[in-house]
Amino acid sequence: MNQPTPAIVAQSAVRRLPRIALLLLCAAYLMPGLLGRGPWKSADIAAFGYMAELAKGTGGIARWLDPMLFGLRPETPALIPYWIGAWAIKIAPAWINPDLAVRIAFALLLWGTFTATWYAVYYLARTPRAQPVAFAFGGEARPTDYARAIADGALLALIACLGLAQLGHETTPALAQLFFTSQLFFGVAALPYRRTGAFIALAIGAIGLALSGGPTVALMLGFGCVAILFAELRRAGTEDTSETEPTYGKGAIAAVLGITVLAGALAIGLGLLQWKIELPGSRPGIRLISDLRSQAKLLLWFTWPAWPLTVWTIWRWRRQLTARHVALPLWFALVPLFATWTTSFSERSLLLALPAFATMAAFALPTLRRSVSALIDWFTLLFFTSTAVMIWGYWIALQTGFPPKMATSVTRLVPGFVPSFSWLTLTFAVAATIAWGWLVRWRTGRHRAALWKTLVLPAGGAALCWLLGTTLWLPALDHALSYAPQVRVISERVGQPSCLSTLALSRPHIAALRHHGHFNLQHLSAEGANCPWLVVGPDGVGYLHKIVNLEGWRLIGTFRRPTSASDDLLLFQRTAPAGG
Repeated sequence: MNQPTPAIVAQSAVRRLPRIALLLLCAAYLMPGLLGRGPWKSADIAAFGYMAELAKGTGGIARWLDPMLFGLRPETPALIPYWIGAWAIKIAPAWINPDLAVRIAFALLLWGTFTATWYAVYYLARTPRAQPVAFAFGGEARPTDYARAIADGALLALIACLGLAQLGHETTPALAQLFFTSQLFFGVAALPYRRTGAFIALAIGAIGLALSGGPTVALMLGFGCVAILFAELRRAGTEDTSETEPTYGKGAIAAVLGITVLAGALAIGLGLLQWKIELPGSRPGIRLISDLRSQAKLLLWFTWPAWPLTVWTIWRWRRQLTARHVALPLWFALVPLFATWTTSFSERSLLLALPAFATMAAFALPTLRRSVSALIDWFTLLFFTSTAVMIWGYWIALQTGFPPKMATSVTRLVPGFVPSFSWLTLTFAVAATIAWGWLVRWRTGRHRAALWKTLVLPAGGAALCWLLGTTLWLPALDHALSYAPQVRVISERVGQPSCLSTLALSRPHIAALRHHGHFNLQHLSAEGANCPWLVVGPDGVGYLHKIVNLEGWRLIGTFRRPTSASDDLLLFQRTAPAGG
């Protein structure tokens, strides 16, 4: 017998969040950071480098199936993310910079993630076991209105997650994986209600995730979904109740299994399924306790504020853990968590769990006490308001030099940066701050209760801080996170030579030198190359003398990226003819 639902919701609590307000919030979160910057370190510029190479069209179909950057394969074995970026570069008009074209394409992927998450939660909330308690004299929330309110809350929770901010605005395989994971999530959630659309989303999600660097995650998610669907179908056949009414049969489950197997087969056939398990404490020089502590800290801040609500959902819905609206998001959260703790790509693996965490957080809303909601509101208000004040304060100090201590600390953090002023960015920042003040006033005012109200301030605060950071501070951030200043200094020294020899350069450095400097890079061979200049990465200093006769080269200098000593590049000029 099914356990009673813990949700008690009246019809007055599920009033609709205005669509225009939700769309504006999503736009305010998506669009800042698109313009006025280049690719950032390190995965962002490296991924763009592979996309730019594919867009050149050299190498034929074989190169599209095996992307290379200066002879190096991607650190994340993937195909589709680089295809998306290359196609965006190819179809973009000439007046759009290639990196901007890629950012626009990946912004659409994030928008698709928002859409898929909303609809997935909507269909999960429509299931009978997720519905609130029926009142004796009526007045409980109607199923579709309740489902819409829960979906609105889930989207707000997803936007509020701190870990989505930077990774969600980069052009890396991680964002493509997030998009395909959300598609897979939507497909399974909508299967009892939408057959064709659900199967299309399932195929796109499973195959796309497998070909975007997450084949193991795709297989685990797919097989887990098959098990959940089969258990649900079996329970519906044995229980004499109308609470569970799946509209799919064993054929649909077999189709899900077939899609999962096909995704795995494609990944294996293309050589994308690789064993990269790294258990906590297995990395050299890192103890188990220290590794576990860092992973726990990552989980706490990356998924904030969704994780406390997720824990509350598991507790309050503990008698319905096998229900699809709990079991599915729980599985979609556990699999990325497992990948986070067993791979070296912790943040990017945990990114895939955010839609599931947001879903679980949304199902906590109908069970929260008013005191808990008030606590969340006050904490959010203090946190994001103080953060916004700090952003404004340091920006004013950077522009005016007052207060002196704040100005000095900014100069120390971003050495070499020359501040600039823009009325346009100031206008957007002021408008966002005024909107935040209005939102706080609305939330603290007297109005009818809405189920999603608890997550309005967290989502609005996250959007506010991201918008302020990418308007007021975008030039400083671009200076700190871009390789452009470092490449610019090298360009001033070498001009535009016929070629540039390289040794031990990382993928980001290679991509940066090609994108920002437009250099013709050549590998440094044992016999030496004819290039008049040589750029050496940090890892090549120790064995440079074994590769080439240093008597024929003169060290010009060490060029450092403004905010990182680990990105030093050594520049040498040839003083003797090649081979001499």
